[in-house]
Amino acid sequence: MTKQILVTNDDGVYAAGIKAAYQCVSDLGEVAVVAPSTQQSGVGRSISIFEPLRLTRTDVDGVEAYAVDGTPTDSIVLGLFSVLQSTPDLVLCGFNIGENISTDAVTTSGTIGAALEASSYGIPTIAASIQVLDEGDKFDDLRSYEYDFKVCKHIVNRIAKKVLEKGLPEGVDLLNVNIPRHATYDTKIQVTRLARKIFATSVQQRHDPRGRTYYWIDGDLLRDAEQGTDVHALLQCGHISVTPLSLDSTARVDFNKIKQILN
Repeated sequence: MTKQILVTNDDGVYAAGIKAAYQCVSDLGEVAVVAPSTQQSGVGRSISIFEPLRLTRTDVDGVEAYAVDGTPTDSIVLGLFSVLQSTPDLVLCGFNIGENISTDAVTTSGTIGAALEASSYGIPTIAASIQVLDEGDKFDDLRSYEYDFKVCKHIVNRIAKKVLEKGLPEGVDLLNVNIPRHATYDTKIQVTRLARKIFATSVQQRHDPRGRTYYWIDGDLLRDAEQGTDVHALLQCGHISVTPLSLDSTARVDFNKIKQILN
């Protein structure tokens, strides 16, 4: 029986990475592409509940796709309940231009947000991102982004094939895959945990031409973290980082310690 795969992203349906994502799983089953019509980086798992959504059939360099005028999470919901009207065997979110590592990224990335939404329905899900050397590349118009996705496609195809065959281990809802900019076929794959931070957040205070104050949130990239984390593996070792994630954010703590606080 033919496998069914849903592909989405947060860079927009016309971004270069989504065609590469389609190509990397096209030999594994029947693939549907449903993604935001515009750049949606940083929106997390936000969902449109106060306005209607439109779904437009389009063509992405010869690949039939659906553009959603909403968020990546909206794209998953419409993909499942309007386009496919069934539960796929796999969801692939990517290829995101820019690494999604640490708790900073996992809680803000639209790519991860879409992956979390998909996995909440019990669908094995992969989020795939590639490292950028210039942070500004993450937020540019990515339709003409130039990158050779050959190695990335090979890596994710191999992972997707195994997930389709065997599923994910109990307690794992999705795999967060981050690939170094200059990865080769021999680059080591390391299973990692999330680093605590990747950004040293700061705020710039400025004034507009009328003298009114406004603020710009920014921050420097932290280049290292503890061994075993995704940040250390990707940025220090140049390894491919694969982090198993769970929807259950409950702290693994003795509940009696919480009761002591409450009492």
